[in-house]
Amino acid sequence: MGKKILFLAAAVFCCLPFCSAPVALGLGLVLGLFGANPWPARTHQISRELLKLSVIGLGFGMNLRSVLQTGEISFVYTALGIVGALALGFFLGNRLSVPRNATFLIAAGTSICGGSAIAAVRSVLDANEEETAVSLTTVFVLNSVALLLFPFVGHAAGLSQRQFGLWAALAIHDTSSVVGAGLKYGPIALAVGTTVKLVRALWIVPVTLAAATLLRRDTGQVKAKWPWFILFFLLAAWVRSLFPVADPVWDGVASVARIGFCLTLFLIGAGLSRSGLKNLGWRPLALGVSLWMVVATASLLLIRSGWIHI
Repeated sequence: MGKKILFLAAAVFCCLPFCSAPVALGLGLVLGLFGANPWPARTHQISRELLKLSVIGLGFGMNLRSVLQTGEISFVYTALGIVGALALGFFLGNRLSVPRNATFLIAAGTSICGGSAIAAVRSVLDANEEETAVSLTTVFVLNSVALLLFPFVGHAAGLSQRQFGLWAALAIHDTSSVVGAGLKYGPIALAVGTTVKLVRALWIVPVTLAAATLLRRDTGQVKAKWPWFILFFLLAAWVRSLFPVADPVWDGVASVARIGFCLTLFLIGAGLSRSGLKNLGWRPLALGVSLWMVVATASLLLIRSGWIHI
């Protein structure tokens, strides 16, 4: 009974507005690693469905029309960056002998938009809790480091606000940290970073569809798990662009979705076991750190040299 009360109290806490995604994941990890999850099978099933609903709800936080209008140039940069990061991620994952699912999740989280990309791709790959939790933990740790480190490096490198916004959008995992870093650097950095990051986030759709296609080809399954919820994600963003007068309503839906996403991360973390984590080892973390350092360094050098600009 004590485990159930503790677990339910923690779940309620993760639904509160001030609970962030890293905190929710961390809380779930603590309960999972200490064997305090009384319903491991049930939470596994709930997390899969809840993440789909949450990703759809996050679509109401994006206006496709404004993002595409202001991000035409950055669309090319994000496309090339994502393709390069995914290719490098698979290469490093193979060299480090990281399992395929964990490699795909870490590469997607690094190249696109952190936890949201991992959540979307996870459903297609049918990744287990250990692979998902390790991938999310790796991305969120580096995301938190970037929030603190990037403004300092940007000033040291002499980046303008526009340059810094572009760098943050291309190299930081989650939108929340891009916004946070932009706020610290200046209003122009915030505007540029947010716009480019939203364009980058749109690549969740083609990457997830590509993952579904590859899964069908590799396994020969007749019935592949196509990510239909991603189409509803696009529909949600399209609806918002059609009815901007209702933006406060859409913002409310997106806020609820973010709460649902925090709860999803809590449930995923709670599904992690010590034995499963031990089986994965240090290699996924090494993959995430190596990939992120290459992406951040390469994009910074290209921006400073003027090869990419906005």
